[in-house]
Amino acid sequence: MRNNQAGFTLIELVVVITILGILSAFAIPRFTALGSSARAASIGALGGSLQSAAALAHAQYLPSGTSPSVVPMEGANVTLVNGYPDQAGILLALQNTSGFSNSTTGNVVTFTQNGATNPAQCSVTYTVSTAAGTPASVGTPATGGC
Repeated sequence: MRNNQAGFTLIELVVVITILGILSAFAIPRFTALGSSARAASIGALGGSLQSAAALAHAQYLPSGTSPSVVPMEGANVTLVNGYPDQAGILLALQNTSGFSNSTTGNVVTFTQNGATNPAQCSVTYTVSTAAGTPASVGTPATGGC
């Protein structure tokens, strides 16, 4: 008489479940740390985008020679101060700030990452040009609270 086995034995199933449990104990903590790294990288990328947007708007401004207060960029009229985007102009020049919140205090626009554990420490700032010949500046991204 032949004994045909259909399926897995209980011991085989317990061994497989135990191995999966051990692997997940090591993998889950690594995946949770990736969220913080991703937010830090995202705020750094926004800092680079701010610099690029300001430089592109200034490049549009330079050839005119008539000191325009507005330059066209991708269908939007970016408002300028001293040849660089102002508070509203930098938002238009960036075009897409999804995933970030922004607030304006004086001539400084602060962008914070949504979902950060400490938003004040997961941010980057854009400072509007305050005098002719002085470029707008982008602060070093703060990533300690991402």
